[in-house]
Parts: sequence; structure tokens; C-alpha cells
Amino acid sequence: MTFAELLDTQWSDYSERHRNRVNLMIHIVTVPLVWIAAIQAAGALMLTLIGVGGIKILIWAAIQIAIALFAQNYGNGMEAIKPAPFTNAKDFALGALAEQFVTFPRFVLTGGWLRNLQAAG
Repeated sequence: MTFAELLDTQWSDYSERHRNRVNLMIHIVTVPLVWIAAIQAAGALMLTLIGVGGIKILIWAAIQIAIALFAQNYGNGMEAIKPAPFTNAKDFALGALAEQFVTFPRFVLTGGWLRNLQAAG
């Protein structure tokens, strides 16, 4: 499956799989956390490559990403229709990357997040 096909598949039922109020709130907080941590990780890698250090920042960024993804997984468990499980590490990495940087932002920008939050009561 190509990355474009993954995005299409993920988007096709994203709204139906993200309707729980708590899960929606978890995602609106944790997705930006992943973005911030990814920027920290990129900066830490650059610092490490030029020999200035940065390994502590890289570790902290990895911890932040892990916490965010754990929280999202917990929130997804609250959904009536659960997301499809990952089949392997590559599937997990590509799926998480797609959701964090493309699918969820698209969900917010198209109004799906707000519509589902309002419909959740």
C-alpha cells in the first residue's frame, strides 16, 4: 500500500472512528504535542550530528511522543467503532505518521472534529 492509499484508507472512516468526546479532547491536545516533540527531536538530531549534544532532548522528545500515542490509543479504546489494529511495526509507524501529520489536521481543518465534538453532546 502506498502512503497515498494509506491516507485514503485512514480518511475513509476517520470520522466514524472518532466520535467519543474524551477521545476527541485527547487528540486535540496530543497531536500538537507530537508536532512539538518532533521539532524537538529534529533539533536534537542536528545538535547531535554537529557534536554539540542533544541526546537528552532527543530522549525527552521520544518520551513525549510515546505518552501522546499511548493517550491516543487509550482514547481510541473508548470509541464505539475502534480503529483497525496495526499489523506490524512499519504499519504502526506509517499509520501514526499519517494520522499525526495529515489525517487529524485534515479532520480539524475540514470541521469534522468540531462537528463530532458537538454531536457527542
